Amino acid sequence: MALPVDPARYAAFLTVMAVMAITPGPANLFSIATGAQRGNVAALIGVAGMNTATLVWFAAAALGLGALILAFPQVFHLLAFGGAAYIAWLGLKSLKGAFEAREPAGHAEARRGRSAFLDGFAVQIANPKAILFFTAVLPPFLDPARPLPAQLAAFACATLSLDVLAMSAYGLGGAAMAARMNEPRFRKGFSVVVGLLLMTAAVLIALKAGQA
Repeated sequence: MALPVDPARYAAFLTVMAVMAITPGPANLFSIATGAQRGNVAALIGVAGMNTATLVWFAAAALGLGALILAFPQVFHLLAFGGAAYIAWLGLKSLKGAFEAREPAGHAEARRGRSAFLDGFAVQIANPKAILFFTAVLPPFLDPARPLPAQLAAFACATLSLDVLAMSAYGLGGAAMAARMNEPRFRKGFSVVVGLLLMTAAVLIALKAGQA
């Protein structure tokens, strides 16, 4: 029985994807910020949200979205800039919170953690890195002589596995410092750092959208 993906192509794809997964970009910066601000659980929920968005991108690719992006790039530029604005708003909110009186971190984490999935989904669905992946990185690894759905399934498994590992590592690393969030001075300083991380992610999204 023929394999769904050529082994040589798949090995090359794994190498490229591993590099992309560990590169600090908007998604990994968001993971750090979420882990630092909300804790382990919210960090992993955010990772789930981002990878759900990746699944949406794979489903869209199966329906021919790659050709649509190339035909109507302005629509996806607007989507990316909208995502950048949203992440910038999260960053500004964190910076503002650094200078406001706040309740103990344990209570705040439980409340904010409810939106971690949607926040993560929004980050990844508007991430120009994802758009670039499906329009420029993935197509060269697809073999027109083999069934497309099986190939996309194989590439999706690899992508999600590597992204989950990388994003979780970044997020849990940030969460490791969240135990000190009940200390007022540390919490204030870290809220500033989180805000700057999110603002940096927003700038990366906007810059990459402008270059696309």
